[in-house]
Amino acid sequence: MASGKEIRTKIKSVQNTRKITKAMEMVAASKMRKAQDRMRAARPYAEKIRRLAANLSQASISDYKHPFLVHRDKFENIGLILVTTDKGLCGGLNTNVLRMATNAMRDWQAGGVQRIPVTAIGNKGLGFMQRMGARIVSQVTQLGDTPHLEKLIGPVKTMIDAYREGKVDAVYIAYTRFINTMKQEPVVEQLLPLSGDRIGAPEGDWDYLYEPEPQQVIDDLLLRYLEAIVYQALVENMASEQSARMVAMKSASDNAGNVIKELQLVYNKTRQAAITKEISEIVGGAAAV
Repeated sequence: MASGKEIRTKIKSVQNTRKITKAMEMVAASKMRKAQDRMRAARPYAEKIRRLAANLSQASISDYKHPFLVHRDKFENIGLILVTTDKGLCGGLNTNVLRMATNAMRDWQAGGVQRIPVTAIGNKGLGFMQRMGARIVSQVTQLGDTPHLEKLIGPVKTMIDAYREGKVDAVYIAYTRFINTMKQEPVVEQLLPLSGDRIGAPEGDWDYLYEPEPQQVIDDLLLRYLEAIVYQALVENMASEQSARMVAMKSASDNAGNVIKELQLVYNKTRQAAITKEISEIVGGAAAV
């Protein structure tokens, strides 16, 4: 059995760890509220631009068919945009989305897909794909707690340009969708070509006056729409990260409290045993005299 001094040292060590996890829990809770506000603020813009894209794509269908809306019958090359976190200590958040992305890549390869270029957003996904030996065509890390779209456009544009040029036949995005504080859901969704489910049906019969030409307006609008989708996925992933980290740190703090109670009980038993032994020795010595 460990001595009383060793047990006291363990108790002190666990108490220090509990202070750290408690502080991280409070920081994550504060960042979580800001991330959720940022996520909710981005949703109206994404919905508005989706409605505009849906109506413009239908209004111009007789004159111009945008490449983003043309479905390809056979997928030989599929691009993947992988969104993960830069930091750890957020439970199984990254593990779940990486597992789902890996399973999707295996299914694509089993279906005859030859190449799967990857755009990695986040340090955890970048490191995982490098260890897998995946072909990484672009990357961005260290976006911070407040992501800026201008840092995101470059890596995402690399994948979009590959689709325009026919180097990939489809583009998918993998991220963690925020459901609520206690639940986050990993998803792999098709980004390109824009399907009917993604872009939706037009609302009413809108008559547009274009300035400049309709083709240029639609080209720019659909590109902005794709950027809005990726940005929305990023802020959803960040809100999920802070929620998962808060839950993980709370669980760690609770477990540390349980360990402290168990160690305190062991310490009390050890101390009581030592006292009993000393009393027995004194009594035995007195009887011998």
